[in-house]
Amino acid sequence: MSHEETEPGVVDAHHHVWQLSVRDQDWITGPELAPLRRDFTLTDLEPEARAAGVSATVLVQTITVPEETPEFLALAARSDLVAGVVGWTDLTAPDVAETLAGLRAGPGGEYLVGIRHQVQGEADPRWLVRPDALRGLTAVAEAGLAYDLVVKPHQLPAAVEAAQRLPGLTFVLDHLGKPPIASGERTSWAALIRRLASLPNTVCKLSGMVTEADWGSWTVEDLRPYADTALDAFGPGRLMFGSDWPVCRLAASYAEVLSAARELTASLDPAERHEVFTGTAVRAYGLTVTGSPGPPREAARA
Repeated sequence: MSHEETEPGVVDAHHHVWQLSVRDQDWITGPELAPLRRDFTLTDLEPEARAAGVSATVLVQTITVPEETPEFLALAARSDLVAGVVGWTDLTAPDVAETLAGLRAGPGGEYLVGIRHQVQGEADPRWLVRPDALRGLTAVAEAGLAYDLVVKPHQLPAAVEAAQRLPGLTFVLDHLGKPPIASGERTSWAALIRRLASLPNTVCKLSGMVTEADWGSWTVEDLRPYADTALDAFGPGRLMFGSDWPVCRLAASYAEVLSAARELTASLDPAERHEVFTGTAVRAYGLTVTGSPGPPREAARA
């Protein structure tokens, strides 16, 4: 019997979509990223996700423009697959609370479960603890939303500080904080991950590993030390699977990414695997998915 038959209802807590005719993805540059320079829609994702036993997903922002989030919310409202949206708004704007309220009140606003900013692209390694950013993060918490951290290892100390200063906000670490898997170095990254995981308002996505590894020759064993570190630090109840589709396609297919995640968590018992592949995402984002209703979004982060 396959994993898909024995463990239905997988939540993919991290994927993207885009249409270049609607909006350019200006980060897709150079020959290495050329395979991504095309449209990727829910119509492309759905057959791959359904075949892998995925019943619900979280759609995550790609670029920092205000128009994208309401578009994603409207898309979620029309989709049987997307259970939540992690959008973008300018956290440093003085009217961030009003903007969040407007998104929640608009079409598909009930699908807004989190906010993300491309901190990895900020030159200031302490961007997250700037006064204006902290004010915006406070507004995210007060709106009952989670905050996705997309950071590189050198930005993790500021992420730790922000999480310490805002204990009422759930911080979701994307892609394990982008460890240098291709080089094999992990000592300094692992120490920072443990610091972040020591805070109870933090969770982590088991995602984005294949594109931090050697795209052409990675193996599950290359990923294992990093996945094991995250599992040990956060525990299954604070770790969630994400495909990072379609970015993952630079190094692996959707099925290969999910297969690797299953192999990396094979030593867990069934209840622990359920946490990684369903339960953690449902709780952290306050999702309602088929057969696994979550708590109300505000209550999930109360």
